[in-house]
Order: sequence, then C-alpha cells, then structure tokens
Amino acid sequence: MIRAWATGVRRTFRALSIPNYRLFFAGQFVSVTGTWMQRVAQDWLILEIGGGPLQLSIGVALQSAPMLVIGIWGGLFVDRVKNVRWLLLSTQLCLAMLALMLGTLTVTGHVTLWAIYVTAFVMGCVGVIDTPARQSFVLDMVGADDAANAVSLNSSINNSARLIGPAVAGVIIGVAGSGVAYLLNSATFLAIIAALVLMKRDLLSARAPQAPGRGQVLGGFRYVWRTPNIRTALTATLLVSMWSQNFRITLPLMAADVFHGGPSAYGWLMSFLGIGALGGALICAYLASPSLRMISVELAGFGLLMLAASLAPSYVLMLILLIGVGAGNTSFNTTSNALVLLTAAPHTRGRVLSIRALLSQGSTPVGSLAIGWVCEAAGPRAGLAVGGIVSVIASVITGRAIRRRRRDETADGSAGTIFDSAVSPQGTKTVEGQSPTT
Repeated sequence: MIRAWATGVRRTFRALSIPNYRLFFAGQFVSVTGTWMQRVAQDWLILEIGGGPLQLSIGVALQSAPMLVIGIWGGLFVDRVKNVRWLLLSTQLCLAMLALMLGTLTVTGHVTLWAIYVTAFVMGCVGVIDTPARQSFVLDMVGADDAANAVSLNSSINNSARLIGPAVAGVIIGVAGSGVAYLLNSATFLAIIAALVLMKRDLLSARAPQAPGRGQVLGGFRYVWRTPNIRTALTATLLVSMWSQNFRITLPLMAADVFHGGPSAYGWLMSFLGIGALGGALICAYLASPSLRMISVELAGFGLLMLAASLAPSYVLMLILLIGVGAGNTSFNTTSNALVLLTAAPHTRGRVLSIRALLSQGSTPVGSLAIGWVCEAAGPRAGLAVGGIVSVIASVITGRAIRRRRRDETADGSAGTIFDSAVSPQGTKTVEGQSPTT
C-alpha cells in the first residue's frame, strides 16, 4: 500500500527530478500566487472606485484584447527566438514594473479607472509574448518524455496559487487596501526572475529558431486547421473560454449581489474554485495521457457542475460545488494544452500555442462583455448557467467529431489515427484502449 502510494507520488511529480524545472516550478509558484492576488485586487478596485458589472467586464476584456489582435505575431516572434530564457526574463521584468506602478498610484490615492484600464491593456500586450514563450519553454527544460507531466504540474502551480492568492488578497485588501496587493505582486516576480537567472544553460534543450520568411502567420493557421487533434481541441477551447470561464465576472457579483458579502467572500469563492482546480491538475499530472475522449468527458462534467452552482441556494453549497467546477475547468484546460503542445511540430509550436492563447484569452473580450451584459440583465446566476450550457455543447461537439472521424476511418479501412489517440508521456501516439508502443 505504502509502496504503491510512493510510486504514485513519484509518477505525479516526476518532472521535478529535473533541476531546471524545479527552479522554474518554485519561482512560478511564488510569482503566480502574486498574480492571482493582483487579479482579485484589480476586480475589487474597479468596484471600489464606483464601477459596476460593465466596468468590471471592460477591465478583464482590455487585458485579453491584445491576444485577440496580435497574439499570433507574438507566437511567431517566439518561434524565431533562440534564447527563450532571456525573453522570459524581459517579460517578467516588464510585468513587475507595471504592478509596481499601479500599486504606487493606488497607495498614494491617484489611481483612476483609466489607469487601471491602461495597465491591464499593457500587461495584455506583454502577455502576447510571455504566454507562448513560457509554455514552449517547458519542452526546453524537460524534453518530450516529461512534457505532459510538466504541463500538468504547471497547471497545479496556477491552481495552488488560485487557492492561496485570492484568500490572501481578500485579507490584504480588507486590512491595507488593493494598492498593497499590487505592490506585493510586484515583489513576487523576483522569485521567477531569480529562477531563470540560476538555471543551468547546458541542461536546456537547444532549439532551432524559425528562419524569417513570408506567409508564416497564415502558415500557422493552416497547420492548425489541417491537424484534426489540434483543430477539435481548439474549437472546444474557443467555446469554453468565451462563455464558461468568466469567473472574474460572475463570482464577485455572486459574492456581492447574491450572498451580500465583501472582498473576503469573493476571495473564498475563488479559493474553493482553486481547491478543485488543484485536484484536477494533479490527476492530469498522474495520468499524463491527454486525448480528445478525455476532453469530451471533462467538458460534460464541468458544464453540469456549473449549472448546479448557478442554482446553489446557499453560500456554503456554492463553495462545495465550486470545488467540482474548478476540477472540471482545470482538467479540460490542462488536457487540451498538453494535447496541443505535444501534437504541434517543433517549428510551429510558438504559433500554435499563441493561437490557443488567442482563442482562450483573446476570446475573453467578447465573452466577458457578453456575460457581463447577461449578469446585468438577468443576474450572475444566469451568467453561470450560460457558461454551463455552452460547456455541455462543447462536449457534444467534441464527441461527435471523434465519432465522425471513426466512421470515416472505418469506411476507408484505416484505424487509430492521431485524431482519436492519446499522447503518452513518452511522446508517442496511442489508440485509445491500447497500450503505448515505444
């Protein structure tokens, strides 16, 4: 029993045996915790200075808008860069300075809604490069064999931070104000900056940068469309990101308008969402075999739990249901991200990841404004319900795509293509229900 448990722990956390990834993991944990503190601080600061659901939606939308407009060029830039470590150092320094600036404005009483909007937009512009760089850097640190496990552990970092950051932010905002939360976030960037500086360069995989050429942006889109696994996973990502993951809109409104709480009530809602999300990420780290079938199941569970949460009659029941919502949400995000990362050809990885980020983050301006309108017109419960319905629809679409491809393969006399396969931790493709071959 003990031996089996120990084996399971080693399997779940095996990417941490790699020294550079251990540094990255620790630095990211501290930094992302601060980022979640800042997200709560931004949302509550907008409400504090007189904003409502629409203003809250605009703040979230502005941070995601750059990914929608120029995201693919950020991915192409990452494909053309040889030393991604130095690129990440630059983006982390920029984000730290932006948090320091807005924190100073808030503490000194000079913050305005426009200052929040401008800072959110500039952070979004930095994220256009930072997001695909950070995701593709995983393979530079761990290689293909441990990539799926490392992606899942990265997700566990984000969700551990989601568990801790909002709760800490709720206390800090209540005691010292939103500006202090911004200032503390700027300090947490020192952890990831130190991790990147201390990495052993000889243990990083060498990458061959994409040579400049014409048509490479469109080439990235064509590659995504012609790769069935990626195309189906990204279709589901677009639907869910636009309609189902607007928790920064729905949850503060649930805390304030439905349950009549303050910043701590919102912080605890986000924290319980994070408890489930952490569990979902660790399960994915243990399994480390993403597939479209798994994505379809995760979407169905996520959608049904969101519908249940939208009907929760009490704050306590809402907290309990958010554990399941968080697990379903993160399981889907982790599985789809790992599937896309491991399926994409190396020379297209930055562009493919930026297209995924474009769909997951760039769709937020449209989705957050739409959900904000729904919440204003019919209440935050309706906003959650819409997200649950769309997630179930995405599950159905993914399942139908799998069945349609299987029928085509049966008619052609073929079987077990990449579309209907799981990506094993060793980087090989396996037909679902069969053992991996190496």
